[in-house]
Amino acid sequence: MTDRAVRDARVLRVLVVDDEPLGRQRLLDLLHDEADIEVVGTAADGVAAVEAIRSVHPDLVFLDVQMPRMSGLDVVQAIGPADMPATIFVTAYDQYALDAFDTAAVDYLVKPFKDDRFEEAVRRARRRVESDSRERLHEQLIALLQGGPSAVIAPSPLPDAPVRQGEKYLERIAVQMRGKMRVVPVAQIDYVTASGQYAELHVGTQRYIIRESMQHLEERLDPERWMRVHRSAIVQLDRVDALLRSEGSEYHVQLKGGVRLRVGRSRREALELRLRRPS
Repeated sequence: MTDRAVRDARVLRVLVVDDEPLGRQRLLDLLHDEADIEVVGTAADGVAAVEAIRSVHPDLVFLDVQMPRMSGLDVVQAIGPADMPATIFVTAYDQYALDAFDTAAVDYLVKPFKDDRFEEAVRRARRRVESDSRERLHEQLIALLQGGPSAVIAPSPLPDAPVRQGEKYLERIAVQMRGKMRVVPVAQIDYVTASGQYAELHVGTQRYIIRESMQHLEERLDPERWMRVHRSAIVQLDRVDALLRSEGSEYHVQLKGGVRLRVGRSRREALELRLRRPS
């Protein structure tokens, strides 16, 4: 190998993705001071990020999570974990989401971040890119997209298979709101209802919509705490205040907040047994 080839092999080719101009410039300024780094492109939204990743094939992507049109997680989904370069997520998420990014990325930077934290992330990225751990990175990205242990749901399908013994159930769900993403702890959700191809998460008076089927959500929620009472409704059992019989043979559950949800005929007996079970 020639001296030039040796030098080129050490250069880290970087793509910067952030919808905020100041955010992009901050990263570019810091990257300018790093040795053996070549910025091969920038992108101001997720659509442009997907195009850039496919065209310039960077070694490393600084990927903003909260962007309009396509979030950072949507970008990973579009590229596919197997083809995704090493990734440093840049996020304004609170503590709920950090475990997910810590296990699924080379590193993450929480805005606003300090120079030394950036330098640490770059060092970790160099080691990861030069190592043989890309396959493990891809597996971790898949887990992030599919709502695996300590992960969040992006607007993408969950696994088709039910949760296997020993796996964790969902603990938090990421929802998109006005171009941003918020992490909702599952424990705060009162009930879930179907809305076409979407599901609505009801948290007190708030309502959040995710692109997910009721069946997949039912499989990913802890059955000790959750039950599907109707084809279009899943409830957190400790929120149930009463089981009510209406005129005829229809039944409803009344939640502690006063909301009433219809109970399917085939699910009534199982629900009665669950409600009788000591908590």
